[in-house]
Amino acid sequence: MPVIKAADLAYGRLRSPDLDQQEEFLTAFGMVRADRTKTALYMRGTDAPHHIHVTELGEPKYVGIAFHAASMEDLEKLARTDGASPVESIDEPGGGNRVRLTDPDGFQVEIVHGMEMLPKIAVVRPPVNTGEDKTRRRNALYRVERGPSHVKRIGHFVVMTPNFEKTLGWYREMVGFRCSDEVYADEKTNIVGSFNRLDRGDDYVDHHVFFCIRGDKSGLNHLSFEAADIDDVMTGHEHMKEKGYEHFWGIGRHSLGSQVFDYWGDPWGRVHEHWADTDVLNAGVPANLWGRGELNGPWGEGIPARFMGHAVR
Repeated sequence: MPVIKAADLAYGRLRSPDLDQQEEFLTAFGMVRADRTKTALYMRGTDAPHHIHVTELGEPKYVGIAFHAASMEDLEKLARTDGASPVESIDEPGGGNRVRLTDPDGFQVEIVHGMEMLPKIAVVRPPVNTGEDKTRRRNALYRVERGPSHVKRIGHFVVMTPNFEKTLGWYREMVGFRCSDEVYADEKTNIVGSFNRLDRGDDYVDHHVFFCIRGDKSGLNHLSFEAADIDDVMTGHEHMKEKGYEHFWGIGRHSLGSQVFDYWGDPWGRVHEHWADTDVLNAGVPANLWGRGELNGPWGEGIPARFMGHAVR
């Protein structure tokens, strides 16, 4: 049995030497400033959580990842595990309480509860005339505004590790992940990647909140954020291209998870993904095993080698 079952992903925590540059990138990417201090930047999406991305001032680094706990009782359970911090009050914008852990590769994992919730940011999108109902948009012209994507929320994170079994097992034990799909190379016993989702029983959740890649180094492959819809991914692509940011991969559609995706690097090479339209599963769906070729989707370019081998510490 896992120690707890996390309620949701909360935020990624990075470190950057220039908060102005980081904010400029994240604003172009489609986030909104929630708060900023002399030493840290907090960016939100259009959903209610106070922030979904934290950048500390300092040399470039992937600090770690954070999850929302379902209750204070869950924090108390985690605080009793080996290597955990006590339950702490969070002395940062957004507030709440947390327990800090360290994963097998040395990255920080925060489990938080009681973060401030803000009013949602309204996003109006034109209805689409597809499927059985071709008249959703009656006597109206389709107009999608140019500009950044509208980032809704954080969806998942991906890490590479040489300690594949240990790291995967640790996250499953601590926060209760359930396997959605595993990927093998050459032989079915040679698992090289594992897609894992939250376990919220009968409730439907994204196909994955965590993808773990077997590799020869450890670090963050990417942080992933949901855009308003597929048009929003496309307009975001054009906006990031106009701004001159480094493009890593996309636009395409994944086979495993099914998202329409697009990947961009920040000024220090940390990859951030826009996506829309994912599979959603509940706890009744068993795990599947696929060959590595399934990582290439039904359309869009194949996965670049530099992307699959990307990991920053």
